[in-house]
Amino acid sequence: MRFVDEVKIHVRAGDGGKGCVSFRREKYVPRGGPDGGDGGKGGDVVLKATSAKQTLLDFHFQSQFKADRGDGGRGKQQTGRSGKDCALLVPVGTQVRDADSGESLGDLTQDDDHLVIAKGGQGGKGNMHFATSTRRAPRIAQPGRPGEERHLILEIKLLADVGLIGLPNGGKSTLISRISAARPKIADYPFTTLVPNLGVVRLGLDESMVVADIPGLIEGAHRGAGLGLKFLRHIERTLVLVHIIDISGWERGVRAIVDNYHQVNHELGQFNSELLDKPQIVALNKIDLLADRAPLEELLAAFRELGPAVHAISAVSGEGTQELIWEIAERLAQLRNGGTKRLSITTEDTTGTKDFS
Repeated sequence: MRFVDEVKIHVRAGDGGKGCVSFRREKYVPRGGPDGGDGGKGGDVVLKATSAKQTLLDFHFQSQFKADRGDGGRGKQQTGRSGKDCALLVPVGTQVRDADSGESLGDLTQDDDHLVIAKGGQGGKGNMHFATSTRRAPRIAQPGRPGEERHLILEIKLLADVGLIGLPNGGKSTLISRISAARPKIADYPFTTLVPNLGVVRLGLDESMVVADIPGLIEGAHRGAGLGLKFLRHIERTLVLVHIIDISGWERGVRAIVDNYHQVNHELGQFNSELLDKPQIVALNKIDLLADRAPLEELLAAFRELGPAVHAISAVSGEGTQELIWEIAERLAQLRNGGTKRLSITTEDTTGTKDFS
């Protein structure tokens, strides 16, 4: 399924129905008076969030939406039928902006959240409302009011607890496939991850964390280089960042590997400085490829001096990944509950559950 996370659409709510000009006409009831009813209200355009959708692909093929107009009023003071609402299903995590003004209209962050983005017009009043002591037979009625019309931008921002970041081919996809049941594309060339992937790691019986694998960042990503801005926004909602760094090319030296760390953080800060305030854990990956592990302590010490927690792991063999998961779980517990706890860990996705080891 193609991943589409931003679309522009045009919506128009239904117009209100026009009021009716009518007079009561019954045998033996002379001068029955006006009895024209009101027009019905136009239908609204409503967005509704659902976890059953993961992409905005449907809106890529159809971008024009219109609700039904209200029916006109009728005699005997009958109000016209209201127009049917136009309900549009969007993924959980969808943000809505007015395309012309840039105004934020809402953020659908939970299943079944709904948002009226264009209100239907009110129906016009029938002539029964215009009768007075001096005008007993009014032949006027109001037209219905037009429904709201808008150009909108819909944008998905993934709802994940943990974001995996780093340069291309650092091993992010391999790690998420190791710690969850997600199965992203993995290959030995840059940008194999073209869309964010989500995996769920269950922490005990009633808690879990959602991990997002974000496509690799390169220099200039905040200006759109590589996949750039297209996916940087998906880590804005995450609570913890795990920075995956490939150390298989150890011959480059400590400084070159640390520079990679600073490069990615520079791109995060240029995109949104608040991302640098998020807790970050460094995972030095691909230790299985090191023929000599003696220099590893030097590298671990260098990152400890920088401040973040650091772990040496192999996403392929699983070495060190359990300790990394414990660290992430404890950071999340601190943020969620103001404390720490240790929990048994299993992994799952939509297809099932398995033990983590």
